[in-house]
Parts: sequence; structure tokens; C-alpha cells
Amino acid sequence: MKLERASPAIVAALFVALTTTAQWPAARAQQAPPLQDKPFAEHKIVLQLSDDAQNKQALVISVAYNLLKAYDPDKVAIEVVAFGPGIELLRTANANRKLIESLIAQGVRFDVCLNTVNTVERETGKRPEIIPAATPVQVGVGQILRLTENGYTLVRP
Repeated sequence: MKLERASPAIVAALFVALTTTAQWPAARAQQAPPLQDKPFAEHKIVLQLSDDAQNKQALVISVAYNLLKAYDPDKVAIEVVAFGPGIELLRTANANRKLIESLIAQGVRFDVCLNTVNTVERETGKRPEIIPAATPVQVGVGQILRLTENGYTLVRP
């Protein structure tokens, strides 16, 4: 069988198939992490942290602990999204690291914005050291939007 000329539709379909397949691992790696698996959560809260003030960090930590006390940890899903200067909370040298790790052990998720991390690296020449338990998300504000679209209530302490 001899193919003299492929139709434009076939060429376009092959192009899409090849480029999609080639980009799949990269695209998959940048997908947002799954929402927390708390099937019995009656309350879903996303806490925004976008500045590095110590009192704001302490307030976010306090709100998360208070929510865990007020509700059974299985009945409340708490996600802290840090972006911009707020990523200071998730640096390995942060004085609140033990409190954050305790919250993580109780099911609270801490997201760190990779756009911010990359910007800090570009500006300083050094990638900030973030606690390993933090969940990287490409866009912090995008993660907040995604969570609110999935039933989370946004709180900006």
C-alpha cells in the first residue's frame, strides 16, 4: 500500500497524539494534588497565608489547632495555602516547624506555592529550603480557588 498524501485531518490528529503523549509526564507532574481524603469531613476550611508576619503565622497555627479541638480531626479538613511571603512559615528553619509538623500529623495539609519558590530562587540565586511534609502546588491562589470550588470555606486570618 502506498501513501501519497495524508489528509490534513490525519496529520493534525497525529500531531496532537504525539505532542500530548510526549508532554503527558510533565503535564501530570504539574497537576494539582488530590483533595484531602476525609470522607467524613463535615467542615472544609482553607487558610490563606500570604505574608510573613510572625503574628499572622501564629494566628494560622492557632486557628488550625482550635478547629481540630472544636471538631473531631476526621470531621474537619484543613488546608493551609502559603504563597508570596507566606512561604516563610514552611521554611525548614522556621521556629514554628514542630507545631506545623504536629498539625500535619493530625491531618492538616500545608501547601507551598512553587511559583513563589521559583521566584525566590531566581531573585536570590538560592532555592528556599521547605519542610518535606509541605505539599507543592504550582499556583497558591489557584489552589485556593480549586478548594473553594470544591466546597472549602476560605479564611484569611
